[in-house]
Amino acid sequence: MGVLSQVVLFPLAPVRGVVWIAERVRDMAEEEMCHPSVLRARLAALNEALESGAIGPEEFDREEDRLLDLLERGGGRGGRAGVRTP
Repeated sequence: MGVLSQVVLFPLAPVRGVVWIAERVRDMAEEEMCHPSVLRARLAALNEALESGAIGPEEFDREEDRLLDLLERGGGRGGRAGVRTP
């Protein structure tokens, strides 16, 4: 980036910094929500909801497929494929 570009874009530096931080926070939140232990807990809660009648079989199947797919892909974006939690 040239000096002229830096001077012209300097007023946007705080905005770019906030956007960068927001993207990092989003990435970390997604990684946490897709952690294998979190996914297993969500599957357990889903089973309890089905057994209690809070959700129907169609909703259960749809959500279970989604959670199992996330779990199978290694827990999301974190590249945790093959990592097992005790």
